Amino acid sequence: MDIIDVWMQHPTKRFMEQPFLESLRRWVGAEQLPETIPLEMTLAAMDAGGVSQGLLAAWYGPQGALISNEEVAAWCRAHPDRFVGLASGDLHRPMEAVRALRQAVKEWGFKGLRMVPWLWGLPPDDRRYYPLYAECVDLGVPFCTQVGHTGPLCTSETGRPIPYLENVALEFPELTIVAGHIGAPWLSEMLLLARKFPNVYIDTSAYKIKRYPQELVDYMKQGGAKKVLFGTNYPMVSPAQSLADLESMGLDEKGKRLFLCENAQRVFKLGQIHQPGSEVRSSR
Repeated sequence: MDIIDVWMQHPTKRFMEQPFLESLRRWVGAEQLPETIPLEMTLAAMDAGGVSQGLLAAWYGPQGALISNEEVAAWCRAHPDRFVGLASGDLHRPMEAVRALRQAVKEWGFKGLRMVPWLWGLPPDDRRYYPLYAECVDLGVPFCTQVGHTGPLCTSETGRPIPYLENVALEFPELTIVAGHIGAPWLSEMLLLARKFPNVYIDTSAYKIKRYPQELVDYMKQGGAKKVLFGTNYPMVSPAQSLADLESMGLDEKGKRLFLCENAQRVFKLGQIHQPGSEVRSSR
């Protein structure tokens, strides 16, 4: 079965050295980082978990570019059958961020924008995001963000679905929103938004399947099958770790296809799928 990971990043040394990722470095035994982290490491992790395609995101914060749009574009060009880009930008310079998003989508084929509110200390209904939302609507690409508590030692307040993300959905009804990291401890709020707004989705990144809240699994079985997308948050969680308990969810074959692949294809308008060990083939 084809699998698309909608939340991953190939880490740069700049990204991995950030103080907020100290715990991650301990978990993966990466206290001493090489100058360049090989792309083959990420590809091998995808293959080990059977992931066909990954949405690689750039990371921008007040510190600057931790993973730049240009770096993501280069990785996508190197492996166009495996990687799709998600842009990011500098919220303190909204027009520069808009131009960067426009270039990434129109020239480099990126399929969305991802902004991480806790990194900025700004909830998603802050005025500085709004030019980017308008550009996403014009470009026809989703806005991807984080909801719920934070693992890093940063505020979790920006991840509350209500009122912050709800305000965005109300003011930009044409904007497709993909909310990553499930939303705990405010999962009930996140599920309400997914039910209420046709363009609001949830992705499961940062959680292994065995840690999915039962409320989320029940939602997927009871009308929400088309609203939840698979993600890992690699390298924080590997695809193999994430998928180890897939059968415990009790999804039927159609439900698994929607969750692991077809929802991502539809929401991000993806065109090709690569099955590890095979030739590239059309997903349409």
